[in-house]
Amino acid sequence: MGASLTPGGRMGGGRFRRASRQTPIAEINVTPLVDVMLVLLIIFMVTAPLLTVGVPLDMPQTKAKPLTGDKEPLTISVDKKGKIYLQETELKLDQIVPKLRAIAKNGYKERIYVRGDRAANYGTIMKVMATISAAGFSQLALVTESERG
Repeated sequence: MGASLTPGGRMGGGRFRRASRQTPIAEINVTPLVDVMLVLLIIFMVTAPLLTVGVPLDMPQTKAKPLTGDKEPLTISVDKKGKIYLQETELKLDQIVPKLRAIAKNGYKERIYVRGDRAANYGTIMKVMATISAAGFSQLALVTESERG
């Protein structure tokens, strides 16, 4: 029977075998990277809604489409008790303009959102808007929530 097997299971004999060179494995295991990225995605999806301005308001609802912007605007909020907040800091009406001038990076072209609670006095919200507008800030917008069902 003419077939002979060498002890290593290879053909060609074991006596004259060349030394095989070990080449490094050049594979990158991407599974841990994908796992980390998915965890980060979930964390950012959960925390993104929590990053909005922290003054709790019951906003009026409209069918208007949301405004889009590339950076976070300055936000002035009026709660149902008539307290005025710049971002999350409480201010008096006469303190709004100096604070806005100090914060505004684009000068008077800075976009400013005015948020008012549904139960807030309409006159107070209009006083805030009039004060900001009279100071020269022209990019004012009222913020509402989308209507639910």
